[in-house]
Amino acid sequence: MLLVVATISAFTNDNSRGYKVGDEASDFALKNIDGKMVSLADYKEAKGFIVVFTCNMCPYSVANEDRLIALDKKYKKKGFPVVAINPNDPEVSKGDSYEAMKVRAKEKGFTFPYLFDEEQKVYPKYGATKTPHVYVLNKKNDKLIVEYIGAVDDSSRNEANVKERFVENAVDALLKGEKPTKTDTRAIGCTIKDKRSW
Repeated sequence: MLLVVATISAFTNDNSRGYKVGDEASDFALKNIDGKMVSLADYKEAKGFIVVFTCNMCPYSVANEDRLIALDKKYKKKGFPVVAINPNDPEVSKGDSYEAMKVRAKEKGFTFPYLFDEEQKVYPKYGATKTPHVYVLNKKNDKLIVEYIGAVDDSSRNEANVKERFVENAVDALLKGEKPTKTDTRAIGCTIKDKRSW
């Protein structure tokens, strides 16, 4: 029974709350693993962002870590840096504490900020339900417009099986001044651990 529940929770996608494609996203201020507060407004030269809700413990998140590093390496210099946010309550998800985040980021060599949504106020605003869950934001007239929501690509666990790179395709389109052809995919991952839901 537990396996069935886990499988269902991994593949469901409830975007009934939070941002939809075309919405304006609000900024936030969250603590990075270096102790400094980070906001999207800090990136004066950015054209947009790849905001990813992720964590230490979910196997889907772990399977996407190298892909996030590759995305940041490819697109940060083009104006679309990766910004990772851990939305989990560490009292519910052991191993997702702020201290553990620092250890994981160092082990993996994260090239992007890894922020802690300690009060769990940012992820509900976005409507994230899984780790990982990606939001591609495009800066237009000083507003952050949501252009893509969903998975990194079409292979949640094994990068060798990737046939379609959703985030790359979306950012490439935006860099050309075009709209992404695919704007919404199903985020596949672990349910975000919120003390309010347990």
